[in-house]
Amino acid sequence: MTPIETSTVRVQNLSAYLARPVDERPRSGMLLLPMVTGIGEQVRDWADAIARTGITALVWDTFHGRSVDNTPVPELSKLMGTLDDERALAEQTVLLDHLLGQLGCTKAGVVGWCLGGRFALLLAARDSRLANVIAYHPTVPATLAPQHTLDPLAEVAGIRAPVMVLYPSADSVVPVEVFGRLQSALQDRATGATIAHFYPGAEHGFSDRGRHGTPVNAAAFATSWPQALSFMQTTTAEG
Repeated sequence: MTPIETSTVRVQNLSAYLARPVDERPRSGMLLLPMVTGIGEQVRDWADAIARTGITALVWDTFHGRSVDNTPVPELSKLMGTLDDERALAEQTVLLDHLLGQLGCTKAGVVGWCLGGRFALLLAARDSRLANVIAYHPTVPATLAPQHTLDPLAEVAGIRAPVMVLYPSADSVVPVEVFGRLQSALQDRATGATIAHFYPGAEHGFSDRGRHGTPVNAAAFATSWPQALSFMQTTTAEG
């Protein structure tokens, strides 16, 4: 395993978690967009795991200092209802600029979970610099939430990068027919591969280890995560 260093950094007026290899300055990067937990321990662990493969990982601070480390999930859920699409995408773009600028990455992708999976799709539709998109059980419900102004089902046609989308069949938030529409929209693109994972019986948020007491969720994550890491490495490699 590659040794890594971790820190909380400031990027303009934003805070972010950074994990990067120690012995080299990697040219590959990933922007991580958390679920409702914010930059909690689990998300930091994922960033660290990515860094150990030789990829710089930078994590968006969804709630500006609040996460499951210091805030109950019901309070974070309320904050989630205040997230403005344009403001969130602007913050994520600042962090992507940082990856491709000061941090020295020549290629960078984006991976998101739940609400972060939705934003990963939206960001990729806006920013053609992204080398990949990974959307873990993205929160793309049948009806837009009141605070949302952008519909991923309409926006994904603009994504040029390869996309990996991972869907659990027992998703209580995103109906299977909506996932079918999302998959079709991605596969209708003229540019960019679509890799769709379908996990029978797994639940929304199956990557959250708090849900791994349900064996089908644990198995879905155990199957998907090595493939996601390999996808990151392949699509952000130089050359």
